[in-house]
Formats: sequence, structure tokens, C-alpha cells
Amino acid sequence: MSVRMRAKYAALIALFVTSLFACSQADDEPLQESPDGEDETAFAGGKADDLFGECHLEHILLLTNDPGSDAEHLIAEGIHSRAANNIADHRAGDDGELGTDKDQYFHSVDEIDEVYFVGPVAIQQLSDAIDDYCTDGPWREADTVFSPRSYFDSHIDRIVDELEKAEHSIDIAMYSISDSRAISAIGDAVERGVTVRLLFDSANGDHLNTAGSRSAQLEDLGVDVRYINRIMHHKFAIIDGPQDELLQASDARFFSGSGNLSYGAAVRYDENTTFHRGDPAVVLAMQREFNHLWENSRDLEWNDELEYFETMPIEEEMIPPRDELEILFTSENFETTYSNRWGAGFRPIDFSEVVATRLVELIEDAHSAIYMAAGFLRSRPVSEAIMQRWSEDPDLDIRIYLDQSEYISQWYNNSQHSDLEDCLVDAGDDEGDIYDCEERGFIFSYELIDRDIPVRFKNYSYRWHYSYALQMHHKYLIIDRNTVATGSYNFSNNAEQNTMENVIVYRDYFYPEVVTGFVDNFEEIWETGRSEGVFEELMTEVETDDEIDLVFEPAALYWDEITELRSAIRDRCPDVDSEPYRTEPENHRTCTAE
Repeated sequence: MSVRMRAKYAALIALFVTSLFACSQADDEPLQESPDGEDETAFAGGKADDLFGECHLEHILLLTNDPGSDAEHLIAEGIHSRAANNIADHRAGDDGELGTDKDQYFHSVDEIDEVYFVGPVAIQQLSDAIDDYCTDGPWREADTVFSPRSYFDSHIDRIVDELEKAEHSIDIAMYSISDSRAISAIGDAVERGVTVRLLFDSANGDHLNTAGSRSAQLEDLGVDVRYINRIMHHKFAIIDGPQDELLQASDARFFSGSGNLSYGAAVRYDENTTFHRGDPAVVLAMQREFNHLWENSRDLEWNDELEYFETMPIEEEMIPPRDELEILFTSENFETTYSNRWGAGFRPIDFSEVVATRLVELIEDAHSAIYMAAGFLRSRPVSEAIMQRWSEDPDLDIRIYLDQSEYISQWYNNSQHSDLEDCLVDAGDDEGDIYDCEERGFIFSYELIDRDIPVRFKNYSYRWHYSYALQMHHKYLIIDRNTVATGSYNFSNNAEQNTMENVIVYRDYFYPEVVTGFVDNFEEIWETGRSEGVFEELMTEVETDDEIDLVFEPAALYWDEITELRSAIRDRCPDVDSEPYRTEPENHRTCTAE
């Protein structure tokens, strides 16, 4: 018998003994209906956090806010009957039924204490009922795995280990899955009886020609694969999450970040994946997002033996509030739709940029430092906010590290501006057309450089191609070295208006190891190849070698350095810009000098 089951039986026995004692009282002695007085309070001045830790407070809310926590369930958990009935009645709201839109949720344990006949005894009983969650297991543990690294020390290896431990459910929202070990681990989980649901971006195309596709392979393993009518760019999974009761969120494991389930994400690209344990508020927020997308998804229609199902609905008010934790979703930029022909879907809300708006606020509040590591910087609000803070305080430590694909020439930047001006002229006074002009993929790196903001690019080739790219694939923003905003979100309007993304905001007093990890990672990648003199070696090779490498060791280079390197390559090998080199760069990794 588990520790938690023993605790439940002990509570029931105690309650039974108490009842026997009451019934054995002399006839002339009054029966005590409740060990708590009608208006008795457990917390003088409403200071629950002075008596209980955050873990107990959150879990008491999970227990009492669960739609299944009726009076009978609470009594079984050891709460005295008068308090249990009143708590359940309060929760049920005006219609007297739990699990309806009339439910009233508790936002703090102090609110529970205000219920009639809930006092020191009932509050202690609630704490005892959930005590094992705070004494036997982890509480709010999180750490981040950064790539690139060796495969068997990577985020993939950690994820496979978590998948192999799954007991009842796995919910995955993922842009790309190609790693064979991860796929095998998912299949093995299904064979153990674990239910696996997958929101898979590839299925959006695979459903048109399903046979032989990755989506079909996964459905053949017993995974229910579905897709949405937008880009599914999330990269998270919830293992043994809250399927039918809120407290399951405490035992769940969760991971999210920039990395897909691919070999390249493990050993080639700059990525991050953060793993959570004993973190129910985070799990419930992500489960709510998964449920929302799942309920408005479309079936792959391949494995007829798989039946669509939904798990318990999670309302926002069920999630224990944490002022220190923010989780942002671009799904808030969309309204749901339905058509008889296409089924459920999402339609963008004009001008809505929920994530960018919040990131701008964080940037505006920066006092000492702003660091960014990202593949893209194409968000006008975010870019303009960075430039504004620089103009207000040039002493700010602002450093931006981007993938080399964001490097553009001065000529290209001028061309961008010219195209934008022409577009705005054509737009006239139309608000929607103006918005489209300003938010259609403008690359902002040169704008920052032109203002002397320190920008470096991860440079690894003369011309980009996915077959050899060692991409800067991070998507994080660090504010004042104590706050990190990170997730699947690319810094672009496309991420707001066309894709489903997430950003988790970590603060150092809440997740110190996570924040320290990101700060250390940025300091490391900002110096990529510089102390080793990679740039100087490349310049020497270009100037002296007869066969010039066009794919090389990565280095964090300034705009001037990349410009100088590319100019030197073109001077010695004019063919580098010929059509074969431009259209088939994967077949031209070197160039013979003239």
C-alpha cells in the first residue's frame, strides 16, 4: 500500500473513532457538530503563508478546487463533515453542482478559512490530506539542458528517460519528431498501456498523403495524432499529467524549450530544454493550453482503432496563482472557428500580439542588462523597445546574439526600407494594410547595429543550408540577469499571428538554477570561437589556401567581421556567387581559389 493510501485510511479510521466517541457521550451531554466554530479562523489577519509553506498552500487549493472534491471526497480525505460540506457547497456555486460554469474557485487558503465552520482543525486536516505531496516528492524542481552536447548527455536522452517512466499518460505538442529513440520510447509506452496524444505540426501536411508519413508511423504505434490549421510550433510534453484530477499535476513531469525531438537539436544546434518536477501550477497551465488546442484540432484519419477523447477540463481559476510566474501563449491571439467542410480551427485576432506586448514591458523595465539569444529578430515591437531603451540609457549592458541568417548587408537594409515605404504608400489610411506592411518579416539586426548596439551572429558558413547549418536556435531574453523569458517563441510577428507558441518567464528568486543556467549559457555562447581565434584563422585560410572552406567552425562575429570574411571569400573565389553555388550550396562546401 502506498504512503498516500495509508494516510487516507488513517484519516478515515480517525474520523470513524471520533464519530464513535461522539455517539458514546451521555444523553445529557451535547454533541459537538464541528470541532471548528462557525466563524473561527485559522489565520489571524489572513496570514496562511506564515503557518504553511508554498507547497502545502498550493496543494490545498488543488484538492479543494478539483471538480471531483465533493463533500464525500473531502470527508474521505479526513476533513470533518461540517467543513467538508460547506467547502463543497461554496465551490458548487449558485446551481449547487460541481463541475459547471457556476463553480466558485478558491484563490487562496485564506478564502477557504472564511467558509463557515472551517477553522484551525479543518485547515490542519486539509494540510494533512496533501502532506505526502510536499514531504515524499520533489517540490518545484527545474533545470535546463543546453545544446549542442553529446547525444547521450542531451535533452533527447533525458526525454527518453522520462518517456520510459510514464505510467498512465503522455501529452505532446511538438513541431518536429525525428529521433528514433524518442519514437521507440513513445511506442513502448503505448504497449505498457500509457495513452499518448500528439499535436503534431507535420500532420498538417501528412493528412493529405498519409501513407508512409511520420504521422502514420506514430498512429501505427497507437499514438493519437492530430493537427491544427496553424503552425504547431510548441515543443513541450506533459508526462503523467492531470487527466482526471488536479492533484495528478503534482506528480507529473514536464519539459519545454526551443529544441525539437531531433538528433540535430541535441548535437548540432544551440538549444535549451527545461525540465520540471513537482510543479503543478506550471503543469496545469500547459495542460490547459494542450487541452485547448486538442479540443480544436483535426483528426489525421489513419488508425481507425484510435478513439478521440478529452480529459478533465481545466479552468484558469483552478490553477493556484503565483505572482512570480508568468506563462504566455500566442493562442490568446486567436479565436476558435468551425466549418462543416474543414472542421475546427483558429483564426487570428487582428493586431493581437500578446507575447510581444509583455516582452516589451519587460524590456522597458530593464535597469542594468538586456541579453537576447535567438534565431530571428523580426518583431517590430520588441526591436523598437530594445532600441528605445538603448537611446534612453546607453550604459545598459545590451547584447544581442543571432543566427547568421539574420545578417544582412547595408544595401539589403536600404532595400527593406524602400519596400516598406512603397507598401505604406499603397496602404493609404487602411489600418490593416499598414499593420501588414510593418509586420511582414522586416529583419532588424542592421537597425540595431546602426545604433551601435552590440550584435553578434553565430557564423558557420558562407551561405546557409539546413544540411550543414549549426543554427543558433535559442529563443530567450534575459532581463537584468535575474529574469528569463524563454520557450518556443521566435521573435517575429509570424509567431504571434500564425503559430502556436509559449514563453515561460522565470525569475531568479523562484527558479534560481534555471536563471543562472541561462545567464551562464549566454556568456558562453557570446564568446563562441573568439578566444580560440577562429575569425583570424578563417581569414588566414581564405587569403592563403587554394581550396577555401565555405562551411567552417562556428564563431560569434560582429557585422564588420562577417562582412570582411565574405568579401575576402568573394575576392579569391568569384564562383561562390554563381548560380550552382547559390542554388545548391549543399553540393558546394568548398571553392577553388583563382
